[in-house]
Amino acid sequence: MKYLICIVWVFCFSLKSFSQDSLIKKNKPQPQIFLNPKIRYTGQNKGKFFIYWGGNRGYFANSTINFKGSYQNKPYNFTLHDVKALERFKGWTIDFINPARLTIPQYNIRYGYFLNNHYAITIGVDHMKYVVVQNQQIPITGTYPNQYDSTVISNGRVDLTDESFLTYEHTDGLNYVNAEIERHDDFSSIFKIRNTDIIQFNFISGAGLGVLVPKTNSKLFGNNRYDEFHFAGYGLAIKLGLDITLFKHYFVRSEIKGGYINMPDIRTTEFSIDKASQEIYFLQTNIVFGAKFKL
Repeated sequence: MKYLICIVWVFCFSLKSFSQDSLIKKNKPQPQIFLNPKIRYTGQNKGKFFIYWGGNRGYFANSTINFKGSYQNKPYNFTLHDVKALERFKGWTIDFINPARLTIPQYNIRYGYFLNNHYAITIGVDHMKYVVVQNQQIPITGTYPNQYDSTVISNGRVDLTDESFLTYEHTDGLNYVNAEIERHDDFSSIFKIRNTDIIQFNFISGAGLGVLVPKTNSKLFGNNRYDEFHFAGYGLAIKLGLDITLFKHYFVRSEIKGGYINMPDIRTTEFSIDKASQEIYFLQTNIVFGAKFKL
């Protein structure tokens, strides 16, 4: 009888211990990978960094440019109206990947960090090129040197064709240094893509602001050509884009960006008294290539 009681007691104790161990194992947190085997690298953006490099095409609305300063000890203050300008795009050349010539084309470079799965903060440079078209006759108002009357200026319009009055471009360039906030939304499910670690489609939207540091290449009247970097103003922009990510880390992105630039302090000659001011509405189309990673 004693042996039977001992056997029953040992059996009950073992059963209780087994039940407690099972309960502990049941309540113990399990790694997410086991709870949801479908969680993928591309589905968790928080904490990731990214960088991209690419090129842009630029389009500019006609603008008004004011010039003021002194020439031959006489003040001038005139305004050019409805000024047409174009980009200086030389094509998708090897310059985009040639380390010695990376700053020659119209380029975009940006660094970003994901605050959470949808939102990222970024800093970057949009290097646009803005060139006033020489072959145009445009309205002019205000005061300017008398020697241009009845030569390149007639009936309230100035002819820029022979370049004697003005050449003006931001080609080294129209540098928009800015910070943006982006939202990323995965829409791969539309294409019934199950494994986004192989290919993923994201819709991008964003907005930003920054400063303009153009290297304005200008020649006004008989002054020497001037071409130096100068802090000139500020800009604002919004954008939309499509991002295709391949094999978790690599992506190609297309963007369309529209914005407003206000530059009240543009240097035009070697003399600090000579300045221009200008507002520009612009549109960019960008194609960039980049990588996403975690440190």
